[in-house]
Amino acid sequence: MGKREILESFLGRGRPILADGAMGTMLHAQGVSLQACFDELNLARPQRVLEIHQAYLEAGAELIETNTFGANRYRLAAVGLERQVGEINAAGVKIARQAVEASPHPALIAGSVGPLGVRLAPFGRLKPEQARQAFREQIEALVDAGVDLILLETHTDLREVQEAILASRSVGDLPIVASMTFTRDDRTLLGDRPELVAERLASCDVDFVGANCSGGPAQLLRVIRLMRAAVPNIQLSVMPNAGWPEQVGGRILYHASTDYFAEHARAFRDAGAQIIGGCCGTTPAHIAAMRAALEETREPQLNLQTTSPANGRIEAVPAVEQPTRLSARLAEGSFVVAVEIDPPRGFSTHKLLAAAHTLAEAGADVVNVADSPMARMRMSPWAACQLIQQEVQIETVLHFPTRGRNLIRIQGDLLAAHALGVRNVLVVMGDPTSIGDYPQAMDDYDVVPSGLIKLIKHGLNIGFDEAGADIGGSTSFYVGCALSLAAHDAQREARVLRRKLEAGADFILTQPVYSPDLVTSFLRSYADLYEPVDVPILVGILPLYSHRHAVFLNNEVPGISIPDPVLARVSGAGDHAPQEGVHIAVETIQALKGIVQGAYLMPPLGRYDLAAELIEAVREKNPTADHGRRATDAGR
Repeated sequence: MGKREILESFLGRGRPILADGAMGTMLHAQGVSLQACFDELNLARPQRVLEIHQAYLEAGAELIETNTFGANRYRLAAVGLERQVGEINAAGVKIARQAVEASPHPALIAGSVGPLGVRLAPFGRLKPEQARQAFREQIEALVDAGVDLILLETHTDLREVQEAILASRSVGDLPIVASMTFTRDDRTLLGDRPELVAERLASCDVDFVGANCSGGPAQLLRVIRLMRAAVPNIQLSVMPNAGWPEQVGGRILYHASTDYFAEHARAFRDAGAQIIGGCCGTTPAHIAAMRAALEETREPQLNLQTTSPANGRIEAVPAVEQPTRLSARLAEGSFVVAVEIDPPRGFSTHKLLAAAHTLAEAGADVVNVADSPMARMRMSPWAACQLIQQEVQIETVLHFPTRGRNLIRIQGDLLAAHALGVRNVLVVMGDPTSIGDYPQAMDDYDVVPSGLIKLIKHGLNIGFDEAGADIGGSTSFYVGCALSLAAHDAQREARVLRRKLEAGADFILTQPVYSPDLVTSFLRSYADLYEPVDVPILVGILPLYSHRHAVFLNNEVPGISIPDPVLARVSGAGDHAPQEGVHIAVETIQALKGIVQGAYLMPPLGRYDLAAELIEAVREKNPTADHGRRATDAGR
């Protein structure tokens, strides 16, 4: 029986083929460094690779992938193994074959072929014929060693995967799965939508079109539905990550549960996927749960699909998987801690990154980066956000004032922030230039915060600018607004908040609070005027550093009111005022637990050590409020 007939016999059973999960995640869990060459282990530690294959087969996998994702000449050249392409790929197939022969049930072997690791022209210097030759070298070794099909996975460039398809066809007639990976915006890294990917790959000589890696199951369910809508007759493959990764204690962790994967396995099946598996972060436990789910006949329990009334097309499902870590934690009810950092006055970022590291290690969920606080010139906060996210692996919130920007610049700046990976935005009016070090600077603005929130939520986030022009895709900003609880005109502040919430604000950050009654009183008044606030609130917390500091804030900073008993406590603490300020802050947070969804810390006078102390105190009193950080992909 030929390879195609064998594959058809698996498909003919009336249920999807269940593939395995992550190889890289399992190797890393066993202590293999993320900087190591996983493919080399086929030669150096074959038993370790074999045991992982066996674990997936025992969990119920019917298709296992060879440990050859990066076994091409360009990736192997980085570790001096480019002359061993054939040997490493052949060894990978041999190990997989050994596992299948000992398996309690029949299984297929897919030859895993990832991207080359170098860019094709015109975005890189690699010519198409060079790419095709490199792919052919690897695929020929896999085919000669006896794989059952070729799996082209985690590709980001349609042109590159098309060269891999041509290389596969030049070697033989094995079945081909061509699978792309997608960013948070449901596009490939080069900006192609799922519909275009499906159309292009369906026009090539492939057997399955797929999506893998990317985000969690919810995102890839959305992606394959878009693919199916664009090309109804394609055969689909789907292998998601176990959610977005986090870096904790030097390890890469994924948090999607086995039950969550089981529910989505049924949804993938119902969406028409013929091959279902897992990618980064998935383990034999996830595969076992999917096996059990696929053998059941009940319908999915999650509400995993919405359609647009206007055009019937499938849209995003934000209730299942939010676009940012901040929004996900707020949605799940975790108590979130955000901390504000000011960008540097010059171009040196060493202190900025050191502060961010300190806050992340203490347990902060996100870092807020202010934009020209007190109207003083500082580095652009977009750069600071991007550096912090890249170097510290913690998510940021970009403060985005409308003051000093016209409508053209506002939209251009937002698109730039989105391109840099910034998704959380706090829309504010901004401080007037008259109070800063450039009082003569332009102070005009085209739009107020509520208008900008509406522009983002009802314009950019659905793919159009203010003029109605298509921007080539939808942004995915999670938008916050500011609230002054101690404003002189509380009713006016309530009206302004009402406009911001009607415009679509997703969360609220308040000015510093020193009396819990201030929060509860405002919320009662707002509910009496309109309705209860139904978005998360992060209460502003600025620890008092000294009596002088407290008196200054109370008398000279609009929106801050400090009760006399609090002033007396700080004054009476003397040299221990900073610690007393932290105690007051902790008490305020504890008193508001259950009323607000988080704390927005503002370190006094740049004392990030005090902010870290406060974070740790809050975490100790809220042991279930674990913290998370963004991290890079751990690999297949």
